[in-house]
Amino acid sequence: MKKMRYMGRGSTPGRLYDLDAYPGAVLDLDCDTEIKGEIFQLPDDGLTLAAMDAYEGFDARYPESSLFVRRKCKVTLKDDSKLVCWIYVYNWHVSSDELIRSGDYLWHRKLKSLRRSPKKDVRGSGSET
Repeated sequence: MKKMRYMGRGSTPGRLYDLDAYPGAVLDLDCDTEIKGEIFQLPDDGLTLAAMDAYEGFDARYPESSLFVRRKCKVTLKDDSKLVCWIYVYNWHVSSDELIRSGDYLWHRKLKSLRRSPKKDVRGSGSET
């Protein structure tokens, strides 16, 4: 990540799913939802992309058996500028009940963790005399 340059947040048409340990993106130009995320410029060394492919479970020699496949897509940044970016698209079947309606996995995880954390009882927090 040190070699990558942060470009900002962006979005592309599609659906994002909560697959427990990670999100799964499905590109769909005709849907009314977006996939939202952070955009990074990769160094032109080939090594970084190969490392990302390995991390995402993508094997260009056997894409049909890869967990994710790398695709190019058009992304809109916050300032409405457009970029063509790589995205890792989930390569297996997803269930609609796993859909992240906001399209933002980081926000979704934050809300999910807040729902799971026990609420503190602030009543009687001091000593009573």
